[in-house]
Amino acid sequence: MKKFLSLVLAGCMALSLAACGSSSSSTANSTSTVDGSASTGTGTTAAIKIGGIGPLTGTAATYGQAVRNGAEIAIAEINAKGGMQYEFEFQDDEGDAEKAVNAYNNLKDWGMQALMGTVTSTPCIAVAADAVEDNMFLLTPSGSAEDCIANPNAFRMCFSDPEQGELSAEYIAENGLATKIAIIYDSSDVYSTGIHDAFVTKAAEVGLEVVCDEQFTSDSNKDFSAQVSKAQSSGAELLFLPIYYNEASLILTRMDAVGYDPIVFGCDGMDGLVTVENFDTSLAEGVMLMTPFTAAATDDMTVAFVTAYEEAYGEAPNQFAADAYDAIYAIDAAITAAGVTADMDYSAICDALMTSMTEIELDGLTGKAITWDASGAPTKTPAVYVIENGIYVAA
Repeated sequence: MKKFLSLVLAGCMALSLAACGSSSSSTANSTSTVDGSASTGTGTTAAIKIGGIGPLTGTAATYGQAVRNGAEIAIAEINAKGGMQYEFEFQDDEGDAEKAVNAYNNLKDWGMQALMGTVTSTPCIAVAADAVEDNMFLLTPSGSAEDCIANPNAFRMCFSDPEQGELSAEYIAENGLATKIAIIYDSSDVYSTGIHDAFVTKAAEVGLEVVCDEQFTSDSNKDFSAQVSKAQSSGAELLFLPIYYNEASLILTRMDAVGYDPIVFGCDGMDGLVTVENFDTSLAEGVMLMTPFTAAATDDMTVAFVTAYEEAYGEAPNQFAADAYDAIYAIDAAITAAGVTADMDYSAICDALMTSMTEIELDGLTGKAITWDASGAPTKTPAVYVIENGIYVAA
């Protein structure tokens, strides 16, 4: 029988803010820790230790900082309710696979009993190889490559790369956005290539014509003159960018310089575009992206989360913060459903959570009635937003 969890913020907001505000800021740190032990009349209640890994520095720092912050808010809220208590420590991997493995080992030394991470796909795949050997439970909030959850101990909160590619092609076709498509993608990145390959296959099935298919690599991601020129001369009505926000900002800047103004459509890696330093955010006006969360939504859950986040960190949350928030609540729901206790070792906890994750149902910020199957993939409904005046609104 499925367990149902409703993420309720009312009644614990003040305690949540006090707990998370004292432990971190929006500034990147090498590590960040929330102590979840609860004082009682006889001493301290043991807490389950959840680790987190992601980039707090480097080009993808926006993602890691948001994941850390969103997770800390969730941890503080849950601890304030007085039931199961959690400690949370987050370590910087700079978006690098080797450093992510080092962070994983550091968290094991700390006593980690479950991992909420890593944030980006390549480091997540590297860590997942060690986690399955250890039988450590892993729930990545945003690692979208298929191999992130190739092992039975690994689950994800976000859509996979192929799912994003397929859903993007279907959305473009079903809504008549364009018929001629240009693509610029990073052939050196598993996230970008995974979305690209699935998009190209699905585009052919739904009647879209890819008239320009250009690539770059991590060693050639500063000058996009050639790619933009080819996209412009191809007659493409829509430019599909299955890439991260830094490169997207450079492409949009180049497009503006040459007067190329197609519809621009991206995926969740472009969340953060309007926060790129020194980027003219007016160039992002009208950009569409498939992402499961927007801070502009008006439902009670989103409003409460955005309020807490802005008061704690001085900025609006992005989709990665929401993914992490939901991921912590999913771990808590699975722990509760399985009857896990803090005195269990991480292998026993992993065995329990691999079953209970397939039995819970989560109403979260990034979807309602989210469920997981044994593959580790979530089932939830996608959403597309368009950037208007620097904020995301429903397309």
